[in-house]
Amino acid sequence: MNDVSEDSRVLLVTGAASGIGASIAQSAVARGHRVMLSDVNEQAVRARALSLGSRAAGCVLDVRDPQAWVRAFEAAEAAFGAVDVLVNNAGIIHTGHARDLGPQQHRDILEVNLLGAITGTCTAIERMTAQGRGHIITVCSMTAFLPLPGYATYCGSKHGLRAFHHSAALEERDGPLDFTIIHPPSTRTDMLEQELADPACAISFAEKSCAPEDIAKAVVDAITSRPVEVVFPALGGRVQRIAGVLPRLMRWVIPLAETRGRRKRERIIDPTGRRRSDAARPSDRSAG
Repeated sequence: MNDVSEDSRVLLVTGAASGIGASIAQSAVARGHRVMLSDVNEQAVRARALSLGSRAAGCVLDVRDPQAWVRAFEAAEAAFGAVDVLVNNAGIIHTGHARDLGPQQHRDILEVNLLGAITGTCTAIERMTAQGRGHIITVCSMTAFLPLPGYATYCGSKHGLRAFHHSAALEERDGPLDFTIIHPPSTRTDMLEQELADPACAISFAEKSCAPEDIAKAVVDAITSRPVEVVFPALGGRVQRIAGVLPRLMRWVIPLAETRGRRKRERIIDPTGRRRSDAARPSDRSAG
């Protein structure tokens, strides 16, 4: 018996071995969709897919490699049929002030977060347009609106990603594709430990974090509702978006937030610099 419903979609999700991507895959499978999980970590992504059952499969994908993108689409098509939804979620970060990062670290961030998503989007546009349908969902970041100290190149990659996404959507407005971009705030993923260890990233701890499951729900909901853009939190995100276009306001607000983040970070670090085991996890930043 065929257990695939009429509402089921085929998803290709990048960065799906852990964090937000893994949560997106789990949520999508739970809603009856079929998901090709992809990640640069082949062993981890295949194990994650196996844990989700017959509606999921895994493949290796280095988003920097154009041919790897073609192979990932082909793997999804072989397993489940034509890809209906691409979720561009993969992302990385090297923490620290811009002056302290090496040239290759800056390049890594841009190649994965921006150029990788550009390559995937262009691959999807070609294949989805040919099949007459498709939806491209970009998991970006609230830093696309509001630059943060300690994240200069990361923020730059997300600013660029938002601009590219909307530009491509405008170019394809008369075609058969839908475009959605979603902006997570600080999110409880494995990046917490990396950021907690770096004082330059204190601003990450200024506000309450979001669970990856919340971002996953927004992504999977978007498959049906097809919003143009989603910010987190719904009200606070709108305020941040406005603040981000006013440089003088940013220069006043961001240092205050950074000071608050520094105080909160210190509460979960003991005097020797080790993390306290009984500390709460107020915030971190997602890989998306």
